[in-house]
Amino acid sequence: MDVPTLEIQLKTLPNQPGVYQYFDKEGAIIYVGKAKNLKKRVNSYFTKTHDNGKTRVLVKKIARIKHIVVETETDALLLENNLIKKHQPRYNVMLKDDKSYPWICVKNERFPRVFSTRRIFKGGGEYFGPYTSGKTLHTLLDLIKGLYPLRTCNYDLTKSKIDAGKYKVCLEYHLGNCKGACEGKETEAAYNENIKAIRQILKGNFKDSLHQFKKQMNQYAQDMMFEEAQKIKEKIEVLENYQARSTIVNPKISNVDVFSIMSDETYGYVNFLQLSYGAIIRSHTLEIKKKLDETDKELLELAITEIRQRFHSKSKEVYVPFKVDLGGHIKVTIPKLGDKKHILDLSLRNAKYYRMERFKQDKIVDPDRHANRIMAQMKADLRLNEEPRHIECFDNSNIQGTNPVAACVVFKNGKPSKKDYRHFNIKTVEGPDDFASMEEVVLRRYKRLLDEDQPLPQLIIIDGGKGQLSSALKSLDLLGLRGKVAIVGIAKRLEELYYPNDPIPLYLDKKSETLKIIQQLRNEAHRFGIEHHRNKRSKSALNTELETIPGIGERTVVELLKHFKSAKRVANAKLDELEAVIGNSRAEKVYNYYHE
Repeated sequence: MDVPTLEIQLKTLPNQPGVYQYFDKEGAIIYVGKAKNLKKRVNSYFTKTHDNGKTRVLVKKIARIKHIVVETETDALLLENNLIKKHQPRYNVMLKDDKSYPWICVKNERFPRVFSTRRIFKGGGEYFGPYTSGKTLHTLLDLIKGLYPLRTCNYDLTKSKIDAGKYKVCLEYHLGNCKGACEGKETEAAYNENIKAIRQILKGNFKDSLHQFKKQMNQYAQDMMFEEAQKIKEKIEVLENYQARSTIVNPKISNVDVFSIMSDETYGYVNFLQLSYGAIIRSHTLEIKKKLDETDKELLELAITEIRQRFHSKSKEVYVPFKVDLGGHIKVTIPKLGDKKHILDLSLRNAKYYRMERFKQDKIVDPDRHANRIMAQMKADLRLNEEPRHIECFDNSNIQGTNPVAACVVFKNGKPSKKDYRHFNIKTVEGPDDFASMEEVVLRRYKRLLDEDQPLPQLIIIDGGKGQLSSALKSLDLLGLRGKVAIVGIAKRLEELYYPNDPIPLYLDKKSETLKIIQQLRNEAHRFGIEHHRNKRSKSALNTELETIPGIGERTVVELLKHFKSAKRVANAKLDELEAVIGNSRAEKVYNYYHE
C-alpha cells in the first residue's frame, strides 16, 4: 500500500490516549508529544492559528505522523519522556535532560530503607513507579511513614555490628519514628513484616489504610477541624487515583524486543516494541502483503528478521504470541500473564489500530476498493462463478406456531440495502411448518422479480440446514432458476454452509470477512423477521381483546388503550372510569362484555 498523505492520516487517527511523533521530509523525528485523545490533539496543530512562531515553523515541517496507542494518560506521559530522551527531537524543550520521573525504592539490605530516587541500580532494591505526580509520591511516603516506623539512617545493620553495640539510637527513635533496630530493640522478623505490608501499599492494595484515613477524616469533621479533614480528604483522593504499575516503564523487563501480529486474507500487520533498560524506546508496525497464503507464524518470522536488521537490534530475547523459529542465539519467550503479557497485549493493540486505520484510509482514497476486495474474497471463498454484488437472505419467524412470517433482507456490495427488505405473511401453510413456509416465500419472491423484470441476486442465503435449502430449491426448480442463481444454506450450530447436491458442508475460517458478512445477513434477516412477527402478534392480540366487542370500533379501542395503557386494565376498569373516557353508551357495552 502507498504511504497515506498527511490529510488522510489526520482523519484516521484513533480517539485513544497515546504518544504522537512528527517526522520531517528527511525522516527525522522533530517533535514528540502525548495526548489524552490522539485525534483531537494532533488535529489541533493543523486547525488552530498558533501565536508561537516556533510552533508555526514546526507545523510547516511536518511530513509524516506516527503514533503509539497506550492504555492511560499516565502511560502516555511516561512514554513521551522515554522517546524524548532517546531521540532528542529538535522542537522539544522539556524532558531532554537526564532526569527521569521518580521511583520509590525498597532497598535490598538488612532492615530495608524506603525512599524516593530518580536513578535505578540493578540489584539495588525493588522499585515501584515511576510517578508522574510528585503529590502522589509524597502522599504515599507520608502514608508509609505514618503507619510504619522505619529507619532513615544509612548504617550497615549487620547482625555482628548490632551485637557488638557499634551504633546508638538517634533522635528519630526518641521521636517515635524508628524502633531502634540499630541497638537491637526491634527484631528483623518484625521489621520485615512492616516491609511486606509496605510492598502491598505500593502495589495499590491499601484498603486498610484508606479505611483508617476515612475514619480519621470523619473524626476531624466531627471535632470541627475542617482544615485537617480537608487535608486527609486530599490524601484519600490521591490514593484512590493511584496507579501502582506502568507497562511503559518496568525495570523488571530490560533489553527485549516485543513482536505481535494481526492479519486478514490479504495483509499481515506486525508491531514491534523495543525496550531498553525497562523503558519502551521505539514502536514500529510493518505491513506485509501475502503472496502464497502464508501463515501468521511464517509472516512473523519474516518480519522479525527484517525489523531487527532495519533497527540494528542486538536484544538477546524476544516476546512473541506463539512459538517461532529464530535460531539458537535468540531466546524466544511466550508470555502468559503478568507484566510480560501486558507489554505483548500493548503491542497487539497497536497492530490492531494500525490495521483499522489502513482500512479507513483505503475507504477515503478509493471507496470502491474495499467493496471490490470483499466481493473478490467472497467469490473465491464460496466458489462462485461471479462476484455476489447482490445477496438476498431468507429467515422464517414463528413462535409456538402463531402468526408465521418470513423476512428477506438484501445486501448490495457487502452493505445492507434496507429499501429492498421485504416482509412476508405466510398464506398457504397451516401451522408451524418451516420447510413449507420457506418454499412458499422463495417462490413468491422470485416469481414477482421475474414478473416485474427485476434483477435477480447473484447469491441466495437460506437461514437453515439441508432441509430448508431443499425446500428453497423446489421453488427455484419451479421457476427454472436452478443453476442460474447460486444458493447456500447456513446452519446455526457450527456455522457450516450447505450447497445443493453436496452432503459435505463448507467450513469457513472464523476470522474471514466472508463468514462475517454471511453472519451479518443472517442476523439482520432474523432481526427483521422477529420485528414483523412481534408487530403482527401484538396487533392480533389487540384485535381479539377489544375489537371483538359488539358496537366497539377501532377509534374507541385506541382511546381506551391511550388512557388505560393495556387491555387487561380496560377489563378491570369500573363503569364510571370507562364512562369518563368513552361516554355512557359505549362504556356500558365494554363493561357488560367483561362482567356478564
